[in-house]
Amino acid sequence: MRIGLIDVDGHNFPNLPLMKISAWFKAQKEHVEWYSPMFSGHLDKVYMSKVFGFTPEYPYYIDADEIIKGGSGYCIERSPEGGEIYNYERDAELLPAIEHIYPDYSLYPSFTEDTAYGFLSRGCPRGCKFCHVAAKEGRCSRKVADLDEFWRGQRNIVLCDPNIIACKDWKDLLQQLIDSKADVNINQGIDIRAMTAEKAEMIKKLRCKIVHFAWDRYEDRDVIVPKFKEFKEITGWYRQKMVVYVLTNYDTSEEQDLERIYTLRELGYDPYVMIYRKEDTERGDRVRKVQRWVNNRKIFNTIRRFEEYDTRY
Repeated sequence: MRIGLIDVDGHNFPNLPLMKISAWFKAQKEHVEWYSPMFSGHLDKVYMSKVFGFTPEYPYYIDADEIIKGGSGYCIERSPEGGEIYNYERDAELLPAIEHIYPDYSLYPSFTEDTAYGFLSRGCPRGCKFCHVAAKEGRCSRKVADLDEFWRGQRNIVLCDPNIIACKDWKDLLQQLIDSKADVNINQGIDIRAMTAEKAEMIKKLRCKIVHFAWDRYEDRDVIVPKFKEFKEITGWYRQKMVVYVLTNYDTSEEQDLERIYTLRELGYDPYVMIYRKEDTERGDRVRKVQRWVNNRKIFNTIRRFEEYDTRY
């Protein structure tokens, strides 16, 4: 068989499903290639994967007997209330044999040189309406793999778990990461609301340049602020090592956005502004200005108040 792959989002980040599909078919001695409308010719199957809903559809004709589409970009839809819902009919799930195969890292050589990517857990108990994880993966964080499923001694590990410390097997999973002695990047963020002193002590043992958290809901302030204080006291880490995603343009006012940003800086954390559905904002340029001010570290550390930045720029 001749198998084609299309990363609809582009090649800006490794697409794990396509890497696993490639590995599985290559193990069956089948031919696998990136699909090209000019050079591929007729193929037996083409697998298309899209992570982001805002990514435009693939614009070219696909010459294949069968076209299979999957990924959050195809199956996550917006509910009338503004939340995220999962459309099972629009998603093509991987077979277990493919889901648990060692990925074909050769598809993305510039990203995967000495770096492994994968999930140790799936699901999240929070059920936030702006996030599709609960709708797609369930409201229970659960272990889905051991580290050796996608890591074989690489110096770096990029972990894509949505809420690893909410998993009942968190201690086992964190210990596997500690024992790897690899540099670990938990890129989806750690749920500070689920933090305990024991968890903080284990996270402190990880080799990591940056740890990501999130403060999405303004109303979580009374829970989140003491947790951030305790985590910093236990780890003793400096500000640049602790980045906190701040969700804007969802259900907060500009005043509430700025309060979270100022509070995080006072606590010794680096805020990083994320705009919910940037293409669909009622606040126009204001929310983008806040993002530009905060995410440019030189400006954010020089101009302490947004009012001053807004006047000067």
